[in-house]
Parts: sequence; C-alpha cells; structure tokens
Amino acid sequence: MFTYSTKGTCSRQILFNVDADNKLRGVRFIGGCGGNLQGIARLVEGKEINEVETLLAGIKCKNNTSCPDQLSKAITEYKLSLQTE
Repeated sequence: MFTYSTKGTCSRQILFNVDADNKLRGVRFIGGCGGNLQGIARLVEGKEINEVETLLAGIKCKNNTSCPDQLSKAITEYKLSLQTE
C-alpha cells in the first residue's frame, strides 16, 4: 500500500495499491469530504495510473490544489519511488 501525505487539502493522506497491470486498486482518502472522496476513489478504481495522473492533474479548489490534484501528485510520487528501488 502506497501512502501519500497531502498538501493544501482537507484530506490528510491518500492510500492506494497499484496492480501488475499498472492499475489503481483500493484508493482511500483519509480525512476530507467523505462522499466526494469515496466517489473519486470509485471512479479511479481499476484505471491505469498514467491516465488518472494526467486526467486529475491541475484541478484547483482551495490553496491552488484539490483532492483530485493531490491524487495525481501521489501517483507521480509513487512512480518516482519505483525509480529509487
């Protein structure tokens, strides 16, 4: 399970797995607006990480970011973590 600490949003963390086919599994947001974040998690379930990263990048809410934007950043950080293994 990859864990990302968000910056500038009501949610505090995003947790997710990536399967062997590079698809998101088990996305969970900790904190924030429960209904909206459950909706985002369900919509991205089983989607390819590069597609989700591109689709959600740059969505703005408060503080010039949003929970979807933070998920995009979490995926970027996840991919960078693979390069250092």
